[in-house]
This record gives sequence, C-alpha cells and structure tokens, in this order.
Amino acid sequence: MDSCVIPLRHGGLSLVQTTDFFYPLVEDPYMMGRIACANVLSDLYAMGITECDNMLMLLSVSQKMTEEEREKIMPLIIKGFRDAAEDGGTSVTGGQTVLNPWIIVGGVATVVCQPNEFIMPDSAVPGDVLVLTKPLGTQVAVNAHQWLDNPERWNKIKLVVSKEDVELAYQEAMFSMAMLNRTAASLMHTFNAHAATDITGFGILGHAQNLAKQQRSEVSFVIHNLPIIAKMAAISKACGNRSRLLQGTSPETSGGLLICLPREQAARFCAEIKSPKYGEGHQAWIIGIVEKGNQTARIIDKPRIIEVTPRGASASPQDNNSSASPEVAS
Repeated sequence: MDSCVIPLRHGGLSLVQTTDFFYPLVEDPYMMGRIACANVLSDLYAMGITECDNMLMLLSVSQKMTEEEREKIMPLIIKGFRDAAEDGGTSVTGGQTVLNPWIIVGGVATVVCQPNEFIMPDSAVPGDVLVLTKPLGTQVAVNAHQWLDNPERWNKIKLVVSKEDVELAYQEAMFSMAMLNRTAASLMHTFNAHAATDITGFGILGHAQNLAKQQRSEVSFVIHNLPIIAKMAAISKACGNRSRLLQGTSPETSGGLLICLPREQAARFCAEIKSPKYGEGHQAWIIGIVEKGNQTARIIDKPRIIEVTPRGASASPQDNNSSASPEVAS
C-alpha cells in the first residue's frame, strides 16, 4: 500500500518507509516544495503514523532552465520542502539532486516505531463508513487556472465559472495540497480507524479500489458523496467529463486520507478534526459505506456532490457539510 513495514531484528520495532515524487503543477516554487513534502509524509500519515524520524529530498533540476532561473527557483522549492518537514516535526538531512529534462520534486520519509504506533490498512468490516479529509478537484482547479491564458480552453468553461471562481479554486487547491494530514493521522487512533490510504494519482475510486483489495474481511466500498472544490464539477461537465472527476479517477496530488471508521465514531471524527485547536482548514466528510462484498469499490450512479467553498468565498448552507450521510444520498 502506501509504505513498507519492515520488522527489525531487535527490540520488537518496525521500520516504516516511503518514497514519492511528482511533477510540479503549481506556479509558486515555495508552495511546490511544501506540496511535495506533504505528499511524501501522507504515506506515513495514512498508516496513523504522526512522527517521522528523517526525510531525504529528491530533486531534479530541469536542463531547460537558465542559470538565473535555477538560482531563483530551486532554493524556494527546497525551502518550501524543509519548512513543511519542520511543520511535521521532522527535518531534511540529505537527498539527491540531478539534472533532468523536467523538474521533479519528492522525497523519502523514514520512521522506526512500535507496532502500536501504526495502523495496518487491512481491517475494515461491514458496517464501517468511509471518511475523506480533503476535497477532490485539485487537478481540475490547476488545469482551469492554466486555461485562463488559453482562449480556446477558456471558452469551453466560461459559461459555468468566472475568473474569480477559478482563482479562488486554485488558491484552495494549493492550500489543500500543502496541508499536512498529520491531524487526521492522530485522530485515526483516537477514533479506532480500521484502515486508510491517501488519495493521489489514481483518484478517489482508484485508491478506494486499492484499499478494498487489501482487506482481510470480505468487504466492498460504496461511495455516495463526493466533496469537490466549488465549481470544479461544473467545469468537468463542461469539458465533457474528460477529467473523469465525477467518475472518481481524476488524479489528485497530496489529497486527503480515505479512512474506514466504525459507524459510531465517524461523525465524532468529522466534528473533532474541525476543532480550532488543530488550526485552520481541516475538514472531513462521510462519503460512503463498507458493506459485505468481494474486495471492490464503486461510486453510485448519481453521487451527491458536496460543493466545498474555497477560503475567501461566501459559503452557502449546503457547502462544507462534514456530516453528509451516505444513507440519504441519491
């Protein structure tokens, strides 16, 4: 799944390690670094691990960049990565830098821990519910922002979205991607999570399918609700659903955790993660159920779309509803 778990020869400890990288998708180099670090750490957080002992940074510098561009951009990427690592209570002690046709940013995260410090992603049971801790639609938001300077693309979506909507969605996507899933990882222990994974390149459905295949019980996941950054579903429809956002296979970068929780704990988890004591921006939604099945995952034909209002925009009563019930979704 998200990380390797290697039992060590001495002391009953395990080494948990992950590596991840991505091609930059935002314009701000500092945020690029923060998102890359959050993306790496999410693999640990998906196992309920909140402390990382060490990080390495993987960085490729584009051969197409001028010397001036390298001197300005790469230090900002490195600073963003290091700052995010510090926010996660760890530090970057080394890494590898190479020349490459493209910029690539990623890293390696390692921790040595006791068995009770991590949650293996294999114990979902019928009756659990599925909780998601970040909104979907980051790839669509980034694409739409790029289309502001592309008249042909912009003409396809301008009837369903304003330029202000796109700017707000882009800022929300950056904030969401850069936010650590550390709080959610901690609350997985508090509320007895049975399994989890993080949502990245395979989209919500792809990662739900991967997680379902790992379960020891005969279960299947059914997704009823899709929390999506406001207006991104409309953009996806206007483009003929080419992004496949509503089908659940649109890529996400540094997305939220998809967590299997006991039904009686899920609403409390969603309420707790929004508590001011954890800082601004944390959200969670009940998006589906775990039922008896054959290790599959699906989205119902007409899922409920939860429009997640970007920060700085006015919210409607239906927006950001963290207690969405899967039973009442159409």
